Amino acid sequence: MARIETEQQLRDIYAEPKGRAVTKVFHRLEEHSRRFISLSPFVMIATQGPDGADVSPKGDLPGFIQVLDDVTVAIPDRPGNNRLDGYANILKNPAVGLIFLIPGINETFRINGTGEIRDDADLLAKFEVSGKLPKSCLVVTVQEAFMHCAKAFMRSRLWDPEARVPRDALPTAAEMMRGQTGDQSIADESTEAAVARYKKELF
Repeated sequence: MARIETEQQLRDIYAEPKGRAVTKVFHRLEEHSRRFISLSPFVMIATQGPDGADVSPKGDLPGFIQVLDDVTVAIPDRPGNNRLDGYANILKNPAVGLIFLIPGINETFRINGTGEIRDDADLLAKFEVSGKLPKSCLVVTVQEAFMHCAKAFMRSRLWDPEARVPRDALPTAAEMMRGQTGDQSIADESTEAAVARYKKELF
């Protein structure tokens, strides 16, 4: 297998993009992109720091990501593991990539832009749930946006109920982490117990 090291080598085996693949890119959030974001309960956030790349999933009820204006979206940071990998990256390199998913919809929506971390009281108040506020929000300024076609989701059958994998096809998360890290101090926890614990920590 030969290693490809230049863009010209890539173009020797891939055709130039054309048609809608090129013209679909836009730079302000219009009615369709706003609607897509409002229906999305899940976004993947990609960042790049001095130690490498990170991708972090964020999820909540549809509408949890708010469009602040034609070029700005805000994403609340709900309780997590406090690693702050993506946030630490943004402090060094503000470049951010977002991919929004909607269950049952094979197309996805993508934003590339720049991010900043904010804890303005009036901004955090927009994301209150059951009297609880996020500690901060990621505010992303849109540089470009576009739809992704349905091929990846069609090939993966991601939303097809018949393609679902039963949870017992894998060990519990605790068992996998012990095997992956060799850390035998990770306590046993059933999948049911983990889900119950997560539910107490969602907000």
